Formats: sequence, structure tokens, C-alpha cells
Amino acid sequence: MSDKRATSMEQFIDLVNQAVYETEELLAAAEYDDEDMGMVLEFADTLLQQLRQFQQQVQSADYAFRDEDLPFMAIVNSQHDVALPYKFLLRMINNTHRMGLAEADEEA
Repeated sequence: MSDKRATSMEQFIDLVNQAVYETEELLAAAEYDDEDMGMVLEFADTLLQQLRQFQQQVQSADYAFRDEDLPFMAIVNSQHDVALPYKFLLRMINNTHRMGLAEADEEA
């Protein structure tokens, strides 16, 4: 498991915003094509709610990194890569939350 992390708070917020966007797109696609993507409807709504909640936390002044998985990781870990093609992004967000920001030279 990769432990890639954001290197700045700005980048971290961008990653969370990107995850919200990707989940909105995934949900829209699943609603449009529920025959082929019906399994996505089973988790995408909950995932989007949890991501939006986390998005608000991260943007608040009192956000703190904690060494614990984010609530949405239960969904992420239970889904196949086909159903959730941006798992790497969600894992990077979770790794950053758990371990804090990476030093810029760690990314090299």
C-alpha cells in the first residue's frame, strides 16, 4: 500500500475537492446508466455525503490530522477498483489525514 500524501494544506484541500467532484460524476453516471452501474448506486450517495462532510471539516480552521481512518474508508475498502476507479485518490486523502502532510522531498 502506497503512503503517498499531500505536501501542503492547499494540495490536501484540492485532493478532497477533487474526490467530491469525482464522486458527483460517478453518481451521475450511475444514475444515467443504472443497468451497468447499479452497484455504484449502493454506496456512492453515502460516500458523497461523507466526503462533503469531510470537505467542510478540512476547510475549517479547527481541522486536525488524526491517526485513524476516515469514515468513508469502509466504503473504499469494500469496493472493487472497477466500481470506484479513483480509490488511489481516496487512499491518498486518508494517508494524509492519518500521517499529516508529507515533506516535499518525500514525494521524489
